[in-house]
Amino acid sequence: MNNTIKENWLDTKQRIDKANPDGKEITVIAVTKTHSRETIETALSLGLTEIGENKAQEFVDKYEMLESRKENIHWHMIGHLQRNKVKYVVGKTRLIHSLDSMRLAKEIEKRAAGEGLSVDTLLQVNVVKEDSKYGIFLEDAVSFLKNMEKFQHLRIRGLMTMAPYYEDPEKTRKCFRDLKNLFDQLKKEPFQNVQMEHLSMGMSNDYEIAIEEGSNMVRLGRTLFGERPKL
Repeated sequence: MNNTIKENWLDTKQRIDKANPDGKEITVIAVTKTHSRETIETALSLGLTEIGENKAQEFVDKYEMLESRKENIHWHMIGHLQRNKVKYVVGKTRLIHSLDSMRLAKEIEKRAAGEGLSVDTLLQVNVVKEDSKYGIFLEDAVSFLKNMEKFQHLRIRGLMTMAPYYEDPEKTRKCFRDLKNLFDQLKKEPFQNVQMEHLSMGMSNDYEIAIEEGSNMVRLGRTLFGERPKL
């Protein structure tokens, strides 16, 4: 298993380099949903220190399980975050990728203020307006971010999206290109409390195209660890 993960990571790095001829920095989030502590330990040994979880409860369980390694792990909450689960996440993650509503923003702000913390988040954008996905629409991003200026403990550090799944990943290209265009537009806006640093787009099926279209952060599970074990 360990050798397989190592081989997968070496192959993935080669693919990233090919998709990224300019050599810009690409942050790889190793998505460990349903995977074991041993798998995470292997990822850490390979230098994959940015670890992503989809569900708050599983995140908490692994955070506590790996408390002794906390200096080596930067946790990311990448899945939909319910407001009643915010209390389990605030203060423990480097980045929440899935800020998708004003109600969630207010809950994060309240919890962070109560603990005297600043919480970094990404705004999740539903680029193609899929009913099955969370996130605001492209055309609502500017007004949403203007409302973020009133918060003192929640900071927007970029954008995230999940492209539709296609058998042919090439079909995701327009989705990624549209979000990159928004990202570049927002960089020019004089927002307070908002900084466009991270463009989190691309998963195991389509990360190479996402990088070609400007992503600087990809969320990879299957391509690193194989199919997820059943819980």
